[in-house]
Amino acid sequence: MFDSVSLSLSPKSHQHSRLTSNQCPSMDQAAENPSYPPLFLTPGSHLDPTPQPTTFQPGPTIRVPLLDLQRLDTDLLSQSCQKLGLFRLTNHGVPPGLSNRLFAFAREILSRPFERKLAELADGAVKYFWGTPAVSLNLKEVNWLEGLHVSVAGLSSPASESEFGEFRNLAIEYCEHMARISRTLFNTLAIDLNLDEGQTTTYLSESNGMFRVYRYPICPNPSSYLGMEAHTDSSVLTILNEDEVGGLQVLSEHTWFNVVPVPGTLIVNLGDLIQVISDDRYNSVKHRVLASSVTERISLGYFVFPQEDSVLRSTVYNPFTLKEFRAQVQEDIMKTGSKVGLKQFRKQMPNLS
Repeated sequence: MFDSVSLSLSPKSHQHSRLTSNQCPSMDQAAENPSYPPLFLTPGSHLDPTPQPTTFQPGPTIRVPLLDLQRLDTDLLSQSCQKLGLFRLTNHGVPPGLSNRLFAFAREILSRPFERKLAELADGAVKYFWGTPAVSLNLKEVNWLEGLHVSVAGLSSPASESEFGEFRNLAIEYCEHMARISRTLFNTLAIDLNLDEGQTTTYLSESNGMFRVYRYPICPNPSSYLGMEAHTDSSVLTILNEDEVGGLQVLSEHTWFNVVPVPGTLIVNLGDLIQVISDDRYNSVKHRVLASSVTERISLGYFVFPQEDSVLRSTVYNPFTLKEFRAQVQEDIMKTGSKVGLKQFRKQMPNLS
């Protein structure tokens, strides 16, 4: 979910309670929705790149491993990390009322007029972005999404309390739960990976978490655009809380599979950095989100990282820090319009010929 880039957003930069489907805007309403970025209302405008010739279609449904956080099956957890790189979590301890209220507040903020969002959410603890999940970096193709990049540390300031009120309090409480879940999972994975105490502490930093809200507006041509393009996350772990609309797909054995929403559960996917930590035992799963011509989709994403200056060491990759990895991702996007990822850090195999 392009979680490694968290730059400030200028209004002038050229960027591109849960609701059921029958409560979301229709296509006719979406065509006049003042909360949508103008490009999404007029996709044939001069700002619009040529749509991809590829047709994006729903695929077969994949069976996602289900894990109980209160009774973790360590063997199933390890297998899930090695094979799919994604699993579903139940008994996670996040109150349903908290998630519902946070969804409702997030939807209200994103339903504000587009120009107001640009003006009010350009700087500070909550930043608005659209057209690109890389926040302030443009990708080669428009991604049919918009969202809020939330600085958890920034929400702790007194200024944010008066500015964001109840949304701030809900986000802080929610992220505390995400940090707890992340630490519980990582401590178990650390045993599977034979990490020492120092690595277990520094390879995942709860204080270095990042929170995103994503809204996927109705798209008039979902066969030509993606809600979010195919990518791997730059995190250690990502925890996704989604509504019941669906659209998430994962790549497994060269096939795109649908991940069907299950109310009350969380989805955990592995990011690039735990693949490094595991010496490629674990899989940083490639995933994407389909666009929809029928209804909007909204999700909450929490990303957790190592300590900023912690050096990740691996037999497969050259040593690097989170800061160096983020810098490389940003450089690649600026040069190519896409994230290159771990290929940039993989050790070169000696030529034995």
